[in-house]
Amino acid sequence: MLLRTVLRTSAGLRALPFLVGFLLVALGDEITDWVTPAYGLSATGHASIALPFAGAACAAAGAWEGGRLHRGRVFDRSPVRSPLAITAPVLLPVVVMGGLGMAAAVGAAAAAGGTVAGTPQPGLFAAWAGLLLANTLVGSIVGRVLVPVVAVPLALVSSFVLNAYPASSTTYWLRHLVGGGLSDCCAVDQVLDQKAVLSALAFSGAVCAAAVLVIRYRGAPAALAVALAVTAGGITLATHLARGLGPEPVLDRPGTALVCDHGRPRICLWPELGTARADLVRTEARRVVTTLAERGVPVPATLTMAARPGPGEAKLGVPTTARAQDVAPGVVGGLLPRTPDCARAGAPYPAGAAAGPVAAWLTAEAAPDGAAPAARGRFGAEDAALAGHLLRLPREAQLDWYRAATEALRHCDTAAPALPPGGDR
Repeated sequence: MLLRTVLRTSAGLRALPFLVGFLLVALGDEITDWVTPAYGLSATGHASIALPFAGAACAAAGAWEGGRLHRGRVFDRSPVRSPLAITAPVLLPVVVMGGLGMAAAVGAAAAAGGTVAGTPQPGLFAAWAGLLLANTLVGSIVGRVLVPVVAVPLALVSSFVLNAYPASSTTYWLRHLVGGGLSDCCAVDQVLDQKAVLSALAFSGAVCAAAVLVIRYRGAPAALAVALAVTAGGITLATHLARGLGPEPVLDRPGTALVCDHGRPRICLWPELGTARADLVRTEARRVVTTLAERGVPVPATLTMAARPGPGEAKLGVPTTARAQDVAPGVVGGLLPRTPDCARAGAPYPAGAAAGPVAAWLTAEAAPDGAAPAARGRFGAEDAALAGHLLRLPREAQLDWYRAATEALRHCDTAAPALPPGGDR
């Protein structure tokens, strides 16, 4: 078949405007709302939200093309080429449709994040391509078996359910087979866990290989048996690769990408902040740390945006679009102890009640005027009241309570310390 004929008659290319329109209009907010600004990998990862929809469109268009070949009895005319060689150029525009739909989603996410920088991981694109191809091939087989009025909607709906539903399942390995966790990548201090990519590639590769066997040998019993074995093997391998992955297939970003200075304190930032914003963050962070140190609050030697600070370091929790007013809360958050694992596992955590007052007190202490946090509008009335009471105590009493509260926050079996009786500051 001539290329111009394929392009003129392809269901995939005819459906392309509808797919792109749907992704940008109906899913636009879902694709763009949670993108980490200036982080290219985040834009690519969040675009994976569109994958079940692009896959369903590929399956439906593939079913139409498979049915068209079957109705034309193309394979019954003793062709010189094999059924696979005939089918491939017909299905290629369908896969291209899915790829262009995903490209539109990436473009929308990148525009929302204000970035085209960063090198997206090729494995992510490979996983997309494998899943789109698998949907297309399986759809074409459905189209050859059933009449179009049944095959097309069946392929559309079943493909969407099989690609979208696993992401809502608490059986985490299941979602990674179809790339359901890729859209959770990534915050600026995270990178994609390659095991999720390999799992999706193993599953989609097995499905593609099985579908190719069925198409090539026109559903012969031996081919069907081998195809089932290949699919089972691919699912087994993909499940093994996904074992141990949580709902979000991410890892801590290597600290080698951090840009650190040699000031006091030492401040390490991700390059996505840019030079001007990094200078602003460093200046404001040092002002906050100096203010806290002058008021007797212990401060770390290093502030870092790394996911897990090392010894002598504290987390600097600022966004990549940080403004001056974002820095003090980012420093304060890093001074709070990390929630212990026992509390994360559901154990009673009585000291947790002290986290709000501690944060409110630190925020007031970090302010140049030592303003009560209630006036700053960042905390609830109860936490602000407790912090205000603490601010009226003598300095040593405040620091003693702060040290006791932060120590209690590190354990599940320690109650929050009671506030000392009121007094004058």
